[in-house]
Amino acid sequence: MNGGRPRTGDRGGPLRRVLRAGGTGRGRLLLAGAAGVGAAGSAVGLGATAAWLIARAAQHPPVLYLMVAIVAVRAFGLSRGVLRYAERLASHDAALRVLSRLRVGVYRRLAALSPAGLTADRSGDLTARLVGDIDGLADVWLRLLLPYVTAGLVGAGSVALVALLLPGAGAALAGTLLLVAIAAPLVATRHSRRAQARIAPLRGALSAGVVETIEAADELTAHGAADAALDRLDELDAALTRAEARSAVGHGIGAAIATAAGGAAVWAGLALSAPAVAGGTLTGILAVVVVLTPLAVHEAYAALPVAAAQLPRLRGAARRVYAVTDRPDPVVDPERPAADPDGPYDLLLRDVHAGWPGGPDVLRGLDLRVPAGAHIAITGPSGTGKSTLAAVLLRFLPARGELRLAGTALAELSGDTVRRHIGLCAQDVHLFDTTIAQNLRIARPDADADTLHAALAAARLDRFVDSLPDGLDTFTGEHGRQLSGGQRQRLALARALLADVDILICDEATEHLDEDTAGALTRHILAAAAGRTVVVLTHRRTDLHLFDAVYELVDGRLRPAGVSASPQPVPARTFVL
Repeated sequence: MNGGRPRTGDRGGPLRRVLRAGGTGRGRLLLAGAAGVGAAGSAVGLGATAAWLIARAAQHPPVLYLMVAIVAVRAFGLSRGVLRYAERLASHDAALRVLSRLRVGVYRRLAALSPAGLTADRSGDLTARLVGDIDGLADVWLRLLLPYVTAGLVGAGSVALVALLLPGAGAALAGTLLLVAIAAPLVATRHSRRAQARIAPLRGALSAGVVETIEAADELTAHGAADAALDRLDELDAALTRAEARSAVGHGIGAAIATAAGGAAVWAGLALSAPAVAGGTLTGILAVVVVLTPLAVHEAYAALPVAAAQLPRLRGAARRVYAVTDRPDPVVDPERPAADPDGPYDLLLRDVHAGWPGGPDVLRGLDLRVPAGAHIAITGPSGTGKSTLAAVLLRFLPARGELRLAGTALAELSGDTVRRHIGLCAQDVHLFDTTIAQNLRIARPDADADTLHAALAAARLDRFVDSLPDGLDTFTGEHGRQLSGGQRQRLALARALLADVDILICDEATEHLDEDTAGALTRHILAAAAGRTVVVLTHRRTDLHLFDAVYELVDGRLRPAGVSASPQPVPARTFVL
């Protein structure tokens, strides 16, 4: 996951790819593994030494005979706590670092795919993938990889110790440990596989439903559909609860098998050591060690069945994450982009065909020439392809035909280069729930207060901002709800002007405004963008006399406004300003 193009050549399942992603935190994971082995080994050593100490102390020997064991018990007890803390600290630090890189990679992929590559996705589901699914992948390292590595190494050492004292007991301990590490997870996973696989998608669907219900609360209430929407959420929540409950049953089965296996190891040690003590091949004190050591070993194995039962859920979460990152870019940047062209930045489109993924071409043989500095308007009803044209010019959408910026083919330029020269002021501008200043600085992070005021003045919003008690530090509210529709559009215009692009595309920037406000905003846009190229896409027919040229978008082609439709493409026009 590189944040640019999707990875190619990734082999193996999604969990294997997650494990490979952990290579960036290999050092910390190795440190965590070493600390985990030390902590678990200390726990086993503590149990074995304490068993020996208790049994030997019952014989009332001189206290000096017990001093080494007493010191060892203290050392094992202290080191277990310290090493466990170090293991948790290192493992969580490594996991969080890896997850942050995964999340940044997914976000960059979403940015690269937007908008054409995300037309079929729901925002709530994408949020669930970006947050919940990626957070869950921490368990791949914290609850699967490190516990199994730790248990494997400590288990092997413990089996060797017990086998050294009593071979039969060592074999019995090895069998019960294998039962906990392999058989119990298989049984638990088999029982809950389907439920686990459904948890991540159900959480995504529930998250998407909650977001959409909250955003549409006013409309749902006004049309009496709120109860139906809440019923759908209840159904999703109930399905998720059932899946989690069934998964919990699988966890319980695995935990029960692990507990039974631990008890079986103790009974096997007791049954095998009794004859050995009676036959004189094993002392009573060491028999206590053989019997009680499995309790400490199985404590390190207790979490394995529950952790392994998470495999279907983790695999589903990883699959959902990589389903986003593996999508191809809607518009692929060239391997070696052309150099940034010099001005003047005119536009040329000839025989352009384009449409949104999964749909037919909306632009069909479109021709357009826009000289640098020209102000043109393109009219047409909703659905005729105006937004499609804007997406094509911004390289958000692939297109066929000839498209040139300052004489250089758009296909030869990177998307970032194109968008340094072409900016967008859209009808549904997104304002973040932060201050006016921070919303403006999205376009230019280093802009100072004077620069921000200049952009606001150009958008005729400076007096309003100056009248606010907090001025530029006034919060706009979620989606700019503290501002009126006209104020939001003017703030969007100020942000677009602050970006200082050479070509400004205004896609229905006066939508949802009354005629007087829309006309005033149009005049302000053209005045503020004096010297720049402006392409206004609108369905309004008023104030068109303000533009150097006006076109109508009909059947995927442009024609001069007021001219009857022609079956032939309209020749690219060049006009003198």
